Amino acid sequence: MKRISLITALLLTAFAGQVLAKEGYHLVLKMPGVKDSMVFLAHYYGKNRPTIFKTDSARFDKSGTAVFHSTSSEFTGGIYILYLSDLQTNFEVLMNKGDDITIVAPIDQVPDGIVYKNSPENVRFSDYVKYLKNYSAGEEKLKKELEKARTTADTAAIRKKAVAASKELNKYRRDYVKNNPNTLLTTIFNAIETPQIPEGDHFLEDGKTKDSTFNYRYYKSHFWDGFDFRDDRLIYTPIYDARLEEYFSKLVLPWTDSVEKEADVLLKKTKGTKDMFHYTLWWITRYVENSKVMGMDEVFVYLVENYYMKGDAFWLKSDELSKYIDRAQKIAPNVIGNMAPEIKLPNVATNKMETLHAIKAKYTMVLFYSPTCGHCQHEMPSIDSLYKEVLKGKGVKIMTVATEGDQKSISEFIKKYNMGEWLNTWDNDHTSDYHSKFDVYSTPTIYVLDEKKIIRGKRLDHTNIAGLIEMLEKKAKDKAKQ
Repeated sequence: MKRISLITALLLTAFAGQVLAKEGYHLVLKMPGVKDSMVFLAHYYGKNRPTIFKTDSARFDKSGTAVFHSTSSEFTGGIYILYLSDLQTNFEVLMNKGDDITIVAPIDQVPDGIVYKNSPENVRFSDYVKYLKNYSAGEEKLKKELEKARTTADTAAIRKKAVAASKELNKYRRDYVKNNPNTLLTTIFNAIETPQIPEGDHFLEDGKTKDSTFNYRYYKSHFWDGFDFRDDRLIYTPIYDARLEEYFSKLVLPWTDSVEKEADVLLKKTKGTKDMFHYTLWWITRYVENSKVMGMDEVFVYLVENYYMKGDAFWLKSDELSKYIDRAQKIAPNVIGNMAPEIKLPNVATNKMETLHAIKAKYTMVLFYSPTCGHCQHEMPSIDSLYKEVLKGKGVKIMTVATEGDQKSISEFIKKYNMGEWLNTWDNDHTSDYHSKFDVYSTPTIYVLDEKKIIRGKRLDHTNIAGLIEMLEKKAKDKAKQ
């Protein structure tokens, strides 16, 4: 009989342990008094409530026991929610891959009377939830005291109590992290940790001048210190979306190159993960698509060209991916800083062919409108006033393009809204392709071009055109001085 050495046996045992490692979960919920009704298991996905997703369901038997069981390798741990069919009674539970947990939760004792078996971490999580409940009650008490405060000294004393309570909460979390490493709740506490700016004055390199930007720079540079971008479980918590929102809306400068740089940094940190990378690319793409900041469509094109078109959006079907690529290709020719596409259209009054690039002006404003568009009708008087009071004196010429209507109705619109000084055109035979060239999907759509017909502003309205011109003038003066 062939003998196996002790070392070989240990290696085989370790290998077998890896092969037989548990997937999915086994969760038993006992709620005496509840029977013949459904209970659901849901999870977060980046966002806080009410955005949750049902992942499993079970039915209580006559004894009030419901069993959730899964062997799926796709299961990822995180903060999950158990809620009854009344959709009101619910509580959270921490779950990891391979968990086998029993929860005893008498219906009249939820959530304070819940007992967890075979899950020390949920026992500690329950203690933390109770601590938070007391902390919130203390905050409410201090808020009421603040409302009643009559003197500056009273207000200062109450705020001092609030700061002390906040420090105690942070200490609670840090002590937990120290005493319970490599646990899900520790990962969560690290992820929500906010940078603590060093107290006292901070100076520039000369040691004399106070550094007015220190707090901002310190907070931003340490914002993600405790966040584990490699742990997909954090997506199954209500943390990441809020953190991204704060970072991009409050800390990242709203300039295209800054947003592109920060996007690259975060996507590099999450590259190779499944859910974390997916959510990060999706979130930043949606953020720039919905941004009201001029020029953010350039970031959209950047993301599509550098990630979507390189196969990184692995979750998209081919037809879904095509929509992103088509959209980017339509935007790309008219991002800020590019030469404006040429368009050739007939003059509404003379039928003479006019070309955009033939206009001689320091600045050219291209205005796409529809005579039947209510927003256009509302905007035109303001643009007319702005042109006469400011833009004309700045060397601005306006070329309008009527996107619909016959020659008569367009001429009547031009007369009604005092547009006679402008170069008014229309796309009578629908051959100019201005829709795709200038990405015109709504009206009014306004572009501002410089003397060389470089796009300097887009998607503008009467409230920000003058400001853009002033900024361009200032940049030109500063450049001339240099």
